[in-house]
Amino acid sequence: MKPFGYVRAGSVDEAAEAFAAHPGARYLGGGTNLVDLMKLGVERPDFLVDVSRLPLDAVEELPDGSLRVGATVRNSDLAAHPLVRDRWPALSQALLAGASGQLRNAATTGGNLLQRTRCPYFQDLSKPCNKREPGSGCGALESVHRDHAVLGYSERCIATNPSDMAVALAALDATVELYGREGARSVPASEFHRLPGEHPERDTEIRPGELITSVVLPAATAGLPSAYRKARDRASYAFALASVAVVLRVSEGTVAYAGIAFGALAHRPWRATRAEEALRGGPATAGAFADAVDRELAAARPLRDNAYKVPLARNLAVDVLTRLAAPAAV
Repeated sequence: MKPFGYVRAGSVDEAAEAFAAHPGARYLGGGTNLVDLMKLGVERPDFLVDVSRLPLDAVEELPDGSLRVGATVRNSDLAAHPLVRDRWPALSQALLAGASGQLRNAATTGGNLLQRTRCPYFQDLSKPCNKREPGSGCGALESVHRDHAVLGYSERCIATNPSDMAVALAALDATVELYGREGARSVPASEFHRLPGEHPERDTEIRPGELITSVVLPAATAGLPSAYRKARDRASYAFALASVAVVLRVSEGTVAYAGIAFGALAHRPWRATRAEEALRGGPATAGAFADAVDRELAAARPLRDNAYKVPLARNLAVDVLTRLAAPAAV
């Protein structure tokens, strides 16, 4: 086992300072992803900054009706929170669709956003992987890639983001709040994760040493009909083959607002902006939903073994949109 240093941070400032003082450091929250990767030898940090005891475990309703979720709030607690279940149900559904009950009890909001791909070539040190070792190649590109990306990938990486929660946050227009030595800033959840491009080793827009402090669910999507749907190989503890989160407001048969994000199709939750634009102001009908989703998925570039993802994602999205548009959901 590779030796490493350890400190338990008592404040956000202390965490940022400790991280900056130790090159090769990693933040440790629930450990449900990082510790597994350390066991595999994929992650080999020289120093761990434990942020699990920071005072970031509150869910706070803000004066404007938005909801601030601390970075160390456990996934199980967030899924069960009455305000989340009532006002942003897609998020609760996405959390409950992820992992097992035991893992949800340990995993945190910030850690969920920072989990790394479950691509087997990334997790296997004997295989080439540009995300793990830049310049070594992408082992999945010409090999087994049934579970890999059909949107936004590059020749350097075809991995997908594994988070269910992040897909719902993208559709709900949430923001991610960050803190580092340069101060605080926020990033839209839909832009927090990066497409691979030339640098697949960079998963997110987080700057070196920055720490996720919270996620904010906006008042604008509070109370709107929303849902998350996930297709997977088995009914529990399996990552998505395709998933979708939808927020929809229909007024007198017309789409007044639509927020749509796909999961398991790309390196990040895929915000379906083309489909949203096509739907806005149009009829809330199954045909219109299908046309809009087809417009979005026309950009897909399936690989040899994963073309099934396109019709699967299409059918999921059209079904969720149609159900949300039903009179009982309006």
